Amino acid sequence: METRILPVDASKLGSITLSRSKTDALLDDWQIEWATEGTSVANLRHAAAELQKGTHPVAFPTETVYGLGADATRSSAVRGIYAAKQRPADNPLIVHFSSLDQLRALLRSPDYSSSTDPIPAIYHELIQRFWPGPLTMIMPLPSPSPLAPEVTAQLSTFGARMPRSLIALLLIHLADRPIAAPSANASTKPSPTAAEHVAYDLDGRITTILDGGPCDVGVESTVVDGISGDTPVILRPGGVSIDELRACPGWERVEVAYKDKAEMDSVSKAGAEADGKPARVAPRAPGMKYRHYSPRARVVLFEAGAGVPGPDAVQEGQRKVGLIRTKRWPRGCGFDDQELLEVNLGSDTRSIARGLFSALRELDRKDVDVILVEGIDEREGDVAAAVMNRLRKAAEVEVKGS
Repeated sequence: METRILPVDASKLGSITLSRSKTDALLDDWQIEWATEGTSVANLRHAAAELQKGTHPVAFPTETVYGLGADATRSSAVRGIYAAKQRPADNPLIVHFSSLDQLRALLRSPDYSSSTDPIPAIYHELIQRFWPGPLTMIMPLPSPSPLAPEVTAQLSTFGARMPRSLIALLLIHLADRPIAAPSANASTKPSPTAAEHVAYDLDGRITTILDGGPCDVGVESTVVDGISGDTPVILRPGGVSIDELRACPGWERVEVAYKDKAEMDSVSKAGAEADGKPARVAPRAPGMKYRHYSPRARVVLFEAGAGVPGPDAVQEGQRKVGLIRTKRWPRGCGFDDQELLEVNLGSDTRSIARGLFSALRELDRKDVDVILVEGIDEREGDVAAAVMNRLRKAAEVEVKGS
């Protein structure tokens, strides 16, 4: 099929009116007066119509990474996501909403009275502080479920997020559907932070890519679960830090529940079936089970404090070396005998997060044999932890720090 890249300028879509002056008004009480003409509005309407009726997913920008969206209530549409990404069907999808009213309408089951808020109370403070934004919350799945079963991977919960990107919010609002959307990359490859990354992976597999420019955050949302156990947990690090979460009532003792190396295994090692085969366990959130963020080239990650890479970091025959520098490595790192391609992400942690996936993709497209990456100290905060989480998933080799 032909893949079209359609530009969308958020400043040319129209003007949003808030019904109240409160800072949380965008969660519910907002209206848009659409621009009467223009390419951006026409392209957004075209994409929304595809989401409403089509079976091919639509790629669109969010503040974190580009998403690959489909109507979360139609199996035929959601199956299109898995087909385009070539993604395992037991990996759950995050569902995106444009307002709390839209989320509440999905959560309400016949057991809920009109006066009862179906959003669990544990999340109310997080919603007020972090939505719209890069935070996904695990919600209970109502019965009967309005979501396509392919969204939840047979779980009794699902992840919900309200993105901060204006293009994403207006697309979901215009489509008037909850939108299931993982990152818009081929499965296992680095997440896309620009429309060209999506096109490189998915050209010919989808029909529409909305190009809203580069993403602001650069790594996927933080995923939290406050309903499945006695203690709230973080299932995936991202744009909201553990310290920010702990400042919220009920989240003072939130724990980390992800394990970088264990996440790469495609099967659980925690138990085995009676016949001796490994037990298959569905991940509770995206990114918890399968290898991810991996270029074709061999990736060697140097943990913070591991020093500057030497010749022994490059195997025999690996002549074309990619180098990703962050905070301390000197230019060139003393590689004289190899063809060297270098990307300097700078020392600012948020800039590193924004540029990480793009750097991996750039070096991979230039056919380097090995990519040496300077890691950062994950104790700096959850953005740093998110960067290292993604790098450990991409790396074949880790060089530990002192």
